[in-house]
Amino acid sequence: MIKRETNRRHLIALAGAALVALSAPAFAQDKSIVVSSTTSTQDSGLFGHILPLFKAKTGIDVKVVSQGTGQALDTGRRGDADVVFVHAKSAELKFLSEGFGVKRYPVMYNDFVLIGPKGDPAGIGGTKDIVAALKAIKDKGAPFISRGDRSGTHVAELDLWKAAGIDIAKDKGPWYKEIGQGMGAALNTASASNAYVLSDRGTWLSFKNRADLVISVEGDNRLFNQYGVMLVNPEKHPHVKKEYGQAFIDWLISPEGQKAIAEYKIGGQQLFFPNASAPGA
Repeated sequence: MIKRETNRRHLIALAGAALVALSAPAFAQDKSIVVSSTTSTQDSGLFGHILPLFKAKTGIDVKVVSQGTGQALDTGRRGDADVVFVHAKSAELKFLSEGFGVKRYPVMYNDFVLIGPKGDPAGIGGTKDIVAALKAIKDKGAPFISRGDRSGTHVAELDLWKAAGIDIAKDKGPWYKEIGQGMGAALNTASASNAYVLSDRGTWLSFKNRADLVISVEGDNRLFNQYGVMLVNPEKHPHVKKEYGQAFIDWLISPEGQKAIAEYKIGGQQLFFPNASAPGA
């Protein structure tokens, strides 16, 4: 009887050990987070550069959902991401005020550029005044491609039309085309139709299908483009992996992460400029 009980306990112990062994890979695979981010961080190749460095440091896998900023924030609102990494500060602050984010951290900046055809039908090539350029595009009915997708770039574009005194919702004509797609698609559409388009510089530098497109306007302070990162609030969504998510944020704003961002270049040109320590960024 004693021997039978001993055998039973031995079998239970073996079964328990087997369960632990089987579940170990699952736990190991679970060392990952979902980051909802903009198409610019993905399409520019930045994530391809920095994520292997982060994984080598921490062992954490980052799965990126690439969307426009508005959609990326909505993904965070639904709890379908652990971290959001976007570039529309007003929308980010709204996300926080609604209780969906824990804290916003500035990470880096670059700038927007107005891309246009070499033929330059609006006569704005080489200028630095984005407001004057948009007025000229409208006055001449020159083709313009808008992302129309609530992305950070789309929000910036709408703000610039407003700064130019143009109510684009009322004043747009056949020359203004909204495509509801990401930056790469907008650039492809502009390339195919010899149109103007607002782009973040990072995506433009990594874009291959330029055809006759060139930078028409750059250097205006109103084209500044700031990026921020936030942990999705685990009080709203308890399944959020707050430790891993915060580890990613902490790395991005650390000297090591900031150095990795600064070192990402295409053709010798730096795409993003780290500024995690800049007050009010």
